[in-house]
Amino acid sequence: MRSIWLIVFIVSSCTLLYLMARRKLPRGFFSRFGTHLVLSALAIYALNFSGWITGWYVPLNPGTIGTVAVLGLPGVGLVLGLQHLILT
Repeated sequence: MRSIWLIVFIVSSCTLLYLMARRKLPRGFFSRFGTHLVLSALAIYALNFSGWITGWYVPLNPGTIGTVAVLGLPGVGLVLGLQHLILT
């Protein structure tokens, strides 16, 4: 089961990188994306230690921060759902 998720993750990551490399990036893309990464890390940190979701912990790693940076706060729900699906 884990190998299927790993294959899906690798294929989707490669596809995303290909699409980003093929398309011309607008001006200021990296500064906006860096700001989103920092705000995502702060949101995950605040969510972990605020007590809003008791019994759950979203790890602070590049994968979760990147997911939340790209998808926004619904990305936290996605990470929690995937964590529940894989760990149970």
